[in-house]
Amino acid sequence: MTDVIYREAVRADLPAVIALLADDVLGKARDFTTVDEAYERAFADISADPRNHLIVAEQDGELVGCLQITYIPGLGRHGAERSLIESVRVRSDRRGHGLGRALMAWAIDQARRRGCTLVQLTTDKARQDAHRFYLSLGFVASHEGMKLAL
Repeated sequence: MTDVIYREAVRADLPAVIALLADDVLGKARDFTTVDEAYERAFADISADPRNHLIVAEQDGELVGCLQITYIPGLGRHGAERSLIESVRVRSDRRGHGLGRALMAWAIDQARRRGCTLVQLTTDKARQDAHRFYLSLGFVASHEGMKLAL
């Protein structure tokens, strides 16, 4: 996908990013489509943190995908840094054409260039298509993730 530009999101991208997050079976239940104070605060926090990156995929001048990358330092694995990828979305009318694969390949390459020894992600158990997708990229379901809603 040579015509896709991957870049750090800017404030003007926020409405399109939250629309991507809500344009999803699970997202419809937990995300909104209007930029509010909570989204503004979260975007400002991500932008201010050098270990967090909200990345957008732009094609033909339109925002068509996004993901968030967080770099996590740790003592485990001999002091290795790992990359956590979250909130991966491709606009519904662009799914199935390789954009998600290209976006993930770009993010994995960024982690490799940074020297990370591991890329990890979580995906909801209900997202069977996503599980197949991540397995096809070489991810292994090696751990059981748990969450505690607060």
